[in-house]
Amino acid sequence: MASATAFKKMRVEASCSICLELMTEPVSINCGHSFCRRCIEDILENPQETSSLREPQCPLCQAPFQRESLRSNKQLINIIQTIKEIDSERLCLEHGEQLRMFCEDDGQLICLLCEHSPQHRGHRMALVEDVYPGYKEKLQEIVTKLKAAQDRCKRLKLDKKDEITQWEENIELRRQEIKSEFRNLHNFLDEEERAYLWRLEKEKERLMARLLEGEASLVKKTFELESLILELEKKCQKSAQNLLQGVKDTLKRHSDVKLEIPEVLSLDPQTVCNVSELYCDVRKMLKRYQVSVTLDPDTAHRELILSEERRRVTRGSPQEKHFCLGGFYVFACVLGCEGFTSGRHYFEVDVGVGSGWDLGVCWKNVQKIWDINLEPQSGFWAIRLCHKKGYMALTSPPTSLILKERPRLVGVLLDYEAGLVSFYNMTTGSHIFTFPRASFSGTLRPYFQVNHCSSLFLPPPLQ
Repeated sequence: MASATAFKKMRVEASCSICLELMTEPVSINCGHSFCRRCIEDILENPQETSSLREPQCPLCQAPFQRESLRSNKQLINIIQTIKEIDSERLCLEHGEQLRMFCEDDGQLICLLCEHSPQHRGHRMALVEDVYPGYKEKLQEIVTKLKAAQDRCKRLKLDKKDEITQWEENIELRRQEIKSEFRNLHNFLDEEERAYLWRLEKEKERLMARLLEGEASLVKKTFELESLILELEKKCQKSAQNLLQGVKDTLKRHSDVKLEIPEVLSLDPQTVCNVSELYCDVRKMLKRYQVSVTLDPDTAHRELILSEERRRVTRGSPQEKHFCLGGFYVFACVLGCEGFTSGRHYFEVDVGVGSGWDLGVCWKNVQKIWDINLEPQSGFWAIRLCHKKGYMALTSPPTSLILKERPRLVGVLLDYEAGLVSFYNMTTGSHIFTFPRASFSGTLRPYFQVNHCSSLFLPPPLQ
C-alpha cells in the first residue's frame, strides 16, 4: 500500500499543473517549477491581459520568468519514462499480480503464484530481469542479420537495374550494327534484316521479362525485410514484459529469413547476323534451311502425272482415278507431303522452260473443291508464270514482277515465326519477292500448279 501511495505521489509530482497530464518535454523556469514545454510557451505567447507586469508569471508561485530561463528537466524526463513503463506493465489475468517470472519451457510471462501452479510445475523458471538481456540480444542479432540482407538486396536491385540498362544498350547497339550492315545489301537482304531484327526483339522480350521478374522479386523482398526490421525494432524498444511476450515465436518466425538471389543472366544477345556471309553467298545461306520435298498423290488433280519418285509433276490428259476428298478438283494443283509448323524451311523447284506454273506454300486444309482466289486471304502464298501476263505474285490484287533474267531454278524460303514467304532466282542468286508479314498458326505445305506443256521438278538436296 505504501508503494502504491509513493507511486501516486510521484505521478502527481510529474504532472503538469497547467494541463494536468504527465509532462511532455518537461522544462524548468527561474523559480524551479516545471511544466510541459508547450504549456509554458503558450503562456509566453499569450500573457494574461489583467497582469500589470510586463513579464509572464509562474502559474504556481506567480514569480516572473523569461523565455531564456527555460531549461530541459532531464531528471524529470527519466521519472516520467519510468512511470509510463510501470503503467504499461502487464498483470496476470488469473491472479492480478505483476508478471515477474518467465517460463522457459512455455515461453510465457507468469506471476509468482503461477510458478507454483500445476501448469508450470517442474518447468525452468527465471526472473524477467535475468532473461531480458539475453533475448533482447538475440532479437538484435536477427535485426543485424536482416539489415545485412536488406543492404545486399538493395545492392542487388541496383545491379539488376544496371543490367537492364546495359541489356537495352546492348540490344540497341546490336540493332544499329545489323541495320547499318543491311543498308549495303540487295533487296533480298532487306527481308533478312527484318527477320533478324524480329528475332532480336523477341529475344529482348524474353530476357527482359526474366530481368524484370528478378527486379520485382527483389523489390518485394525489400519491402518484406523492411517490414520485419520495423516490427523487430519496435519490439526491442518495448518494456521487458512486452518484449518477452511471444518472443520465442518471433525468433522462430524470423531467424531463418533467407534472401534468394536472382539467377545471373548473360547480357550478350544471341541473335547474331553475319551480313558479309549472306551478301557473298546467298545460295549457301539458303541451303542451310533446305529440306527434301516430295509430292503427295492424294492431293493431286486428276490431270497431273507424278513420277515414280514423286519429285516431278506434268500436266497431261485426265487420268482415271477415284475421287479423293483431299485432292484438288478445280485447279491442276498438288501439295508436298511435308508440313511445316515452325522454323525456317527452304526448297527448290526446277521450273525448266515451261510456259505456266504456280509454286509456293499454302495451308494444309485449303479449299480444294471449289473455285477460289489463290491469295493469302484464302491460304495461298505463291508466285505465278502466266503466258499472257508474265511473272506475278498472287497478292490481292496480284503484283507484277519484273525479272531481269528468266529463272530456271526457283527457291522458296518459309520463315514460320517471322511470318515471311520469300522467293529467289537461284539461277542468278537474286531475290524475286517476299510477301508482307503474316501470322501463321497452322500447318503449311508446299504448293504447286502446272499448266499444259509444263512440268516442275523437285531436285533432292545435295548431300
